[in-house]
Amino acid sequence: MIKRSVLVATSLAATTPALAHTGHETVSGVLAGLAHPLTGPDHMLAMVSVGLFAAVLGGRALWALPASFVGMMLVGGALGMTSLAVPAIEFGIAMSIVVLGAGVTWGRQWPVQAAAALVGVFAVFHGYAHGAEIPVGSDAVIYSLGFALATALLHGAGIVAGRISLGRPGVMRLAGAAVTVTGIAIALG
Repeated sequence: MIKRSVLVATSLAATTPALAHTGHETVSGVLAGLAHPLTGPDHMLAMVSVGLFAAVLGGRALWALPASFVGMMLVGGALGMTSLAVPAIEFGIAMSIVVLGAGVTWGRQWPVQAAAALVGVFAVFHGYAHGAEIPVGSDAVIYSLGFALATALLHGAGIVAGRISLGRPGVMRLAGAAVTVTGIAIALG
């Protein structure tokens, strides 16, 4: 057993790149991309709220809202990596938190296409912020893959939390109201 463990560990060590050396921007790019959505409460709240909103709507919204957000966020990310200026980025991010929180609070049914369009518009603002903050030397594609994956995971967390809480509408309303109030504070601050 010990010989096998040593053999497996040695084999893995031999095939793993030495990340202590320079020139591994793709690794730092994906890690930076994964970390970026997790480092700001504004991004985390909005992305989890997309999942909560999808859980409130149910059905096709469970995949359509996250897919719309991630797709349009990548478009916004590409814009952020260019010199093209998009106005009111921070305000758009704050409003996404306010509006998505309100959607969760009210718990009303929306047409899936309208909800997907709404989250898609807000995703452009979030994507632009991610793209504009890409670390120097990072591979843009790998970095974008990282922030898209982290975003999808946050959407998934929101969906799971929302599906668990659906039997308790007061919990969903409270969560949505807390997100909305936080979004207002971010917009004012």
